[in-house]
Amino acid sequence: MPSTNPSDPHASPDRKASLGGALRRRILTMHLAPGAVIDETELAEEFGLSRPPVREAMRQLAGEGYIELEPNRPARVTPLGYRSLRDFFLFAPVVYVASTRLAAERRTDAEVAELKEIQHRFRAAIRDGDVDGRVFENDRFHLKIGEMAHNAYVLPSLRRCLIDHARIAKVFYEDQLAARHPKMAEERDEAAAQHDEIIAAIEARDPDRAEALVRAHLDLSRRNMAMYAAPEGMAIRFDN
Repeated sequence: MPSTNPSDPHASPDRKASLGGALRRRILTMHLAPGAVIDETELAEEFGLSRPPVREAMRQLAGEGYIELEPNRPARVTPLGYRSLRDFFLFAPVVYVASTRLAAERRTDAEVAELKEIQHRFRAAIRDGDVDGRVFENDRFHLKIGEMAHNAYVLPSLRRCLIDHARIAKVFYEDQLAARHPKMAEERDEAAAQHDEIIAAIEARDPDRAEALVRAHLDLSRRNMAMYAAPEGMAIRFDN
């Protein structure tokens, strides 16, 4: 019979799974900012775990690319700086195109139905003004396409790209930012419509159409990140 002692590292696989899931979501939605220190003691108390299973979860998250572990230093959320953004936009098209083309060729009807359900939740989050929900369901949408590719080499690379994709998307989906940039709000709606078109292309087993759509989808992210990083200068009047 499993132990119920919260200090037993083997007692609660559910709590360990909850810890990993919570950390992933907090990082993807930027509640844990890039570069932020992760306090093992606080997490152990929050999830009713001893330090060893917390460290085990940390090692797993480090292997997936969510956090960085260095000797004699506290764990930190993987940074997201200029170099990371540049590397993401250089490499992401390779992975996204490969996963989307393969999904169009290998998908099952059940997988298409699940992808449509994820898109339904994504649009519900948009309707409800749920920014974190938008980020999380957008991540689930692209991850599901990667799973539909049924390729053991593509999926790990896609998972790593999606960590930074989600954090970029958090900027894209912020309502306050969109209010200052009407073009960004329009393109956010366009991105949601592209999801529907990508689903249709995958369902039709049309890899060429799916590739064209996912390339356009990434271009939207690139343009909006540029808009955020290099906004127009403030208009300042100098009266005589």
